[in-house]
Amino acid sequence: MTTRMHHIIQKDRVAVITGAAKGIGAELARKLASHKMKLSLVDIDLNELNKLAHTLNTDTIIMGGDISDPRILQQLYHKTTEQFKDVALLINNAGITQNAGPWDSPEKWRQSLDVNFTAVLNAQHLFVPYIIKANNPAAIINLGSKEGITTPPGNAAYSVAKGAIKLLTEQLAHELLKSTNGIVSAHLLIPGYTWTPMNFPDMHPTSDDKPEEPWTAKQLVDYFIERLFQEDFYILCPDNAVTPEIDRRRMMWAVNDIILNRPALSRWHPLWKKQFAQYMNL
Repeated sequence: MTTRMHHIIQKDRVAVITGAAKGIGAELARKLASHKMKLSLVDIDLNELNKLAHTLNTDTIIMGGDISDPRILQQLYHKTTEQFKDVALLINNAGITQNAGPWDSPEKWRQSLDVNFTAVLNAQHLFVPYIIKANNPAAIINLGSKEGITTPPGNAAYSVAKGAIKLLTEQLAHELLKSTNGIVSAHLLIPGYTWTPMNFPDMHPTSDDKPEEPWTAKQLVDYFIERLFQEDFYILCPDNAVTPEIDRRRMMWAVNDIILNRPALSRWHPLWKKQFAQYMNL
């Protein structure tokens, strides 16, 4: 752990987590509570959030609400800053999947964009100036997705939102470096295939029927914390389905679509699928 990160993840500092009731958000809350951090948590499922809060041995603010409503984030901001008077970590974790294609209606797109992108932008707008003014070591963590980098077909709205999160977080990291000289940082957490209610809507958290391929949320969070302690910006998480090398090669292929002037999404293009398979077997 770097000295700066030691001053972020420590007793009595404050972590704000959106989408905290289940999955990755809940596991992040447990992990940071184990470091004796205070927590400010929001989720649309207040019942599950209450259950989680009762298991956390730390001071906790909980709020129920849909973060796509800016008023919910404003309430979270005011409660956090007035009660705890500190924000060391802002973790924009909340997300949804929404199957909206390139010519589906804007209404079908709106929910995905509002939750997966605009809510993150709203949270940054509220919290980042406060964090900068405090002039204490702090970090903003935004959850991206491999789908926002390789952009596979079939889930356009989600890929667009997560692609925007990648760009937003890169820009945020650069501007924070300039404006705070590294006191405040931003990081992009890119989960692998994970055993969460978003990916497995019918799952039961205590069941033993987890497939082999996904990681548990705990595995992902343990990996994330280790990489965050190293101050990594891109925290690309593996899983049991693909190796880090496979991830790297897929991403390189996607970038080379532009450089080599191949067709859009050539990995799935009928004239290029064979070449992609050969490339992956190298």
